[in-house]
Amino acid sequence: MAVKVDADACVGCGTCVDACPLGALEIVDDKATCDESKCGECGGCVDSCPTGALSM
Repeated sequence: MAVKVDADACVGCGTCVDACPLGALEIVDDKATCDESKCGECGGCVDSCPTGALSM
């Protein structure tokens, strides 16, 4: 199961994008989005998010 983004909690800072080694995350319209086909489910982005907007 790929990472899920809580759009209400996401502030679009991009920290998760930098933390993702597979390039599965990007910022679109000031919110993080995940390309599930690229997500390796490592959780690095979840741990990096300062607002807790990401979950597995």
